[in-house]
Amino acid sequence: MMAFLTRLLAGAQPAILTANVGDAAGLAALHAASFRRGWSESEFERLLVDRNVVCQRAVLGSKPVGFILSRMAADEAEILSLAVAPSRRGRGLAGRLLDLHLRTLAGLGTRTVFLEVDDDNLPARRLYARRQFREIGQRKGYYPGPGGGGSTALVLRRDLV
Repeated sequence: MMAFLTRLLAGAQPAILTANVGDAAGLAALHAASFRRGWSESEFERLLVDRNVVCQRAVLGSKPVGFILSRMAADEAEILSLAVAPSRRGRGLAGRLLDLHLRTLAGLGTRTVFLEVDDDNLPARRLYARRQFREIGQRKGYYPGPGGGGSTALVLRRDLV
């Protein structure tokens, strides 16, 4: 029975839902598995109670397998993080999360979306380029590297209207 359920879930599409403060621990674990410096559960709790923060999560059953989180200010938003579980990468989930998130932000009156992406993160750069984000700046040495050096953050922008 367990093998059957595992095969069934392997092909299932994750559900995308609005995240809330009760999701902080799962999102923190997912973030830690995706980035050099993961955010803590308390950092996620602070973000998720902020009325200017919008977050969607992708779940298989009750397990979080992806999320996207933005902070809005006036008619602009900044995507703070987008993460997909290593086991679910390469299946289009990041694109599904991003597309839904951009529609949500537009529905809330956001006209312009910004984000920063590591210049070395080619899959993320391709994702954002396919969604018409364009580079408007760079921050040299912004992301700390494993050997003490830093990598460049590309600042991207997309207009929603």
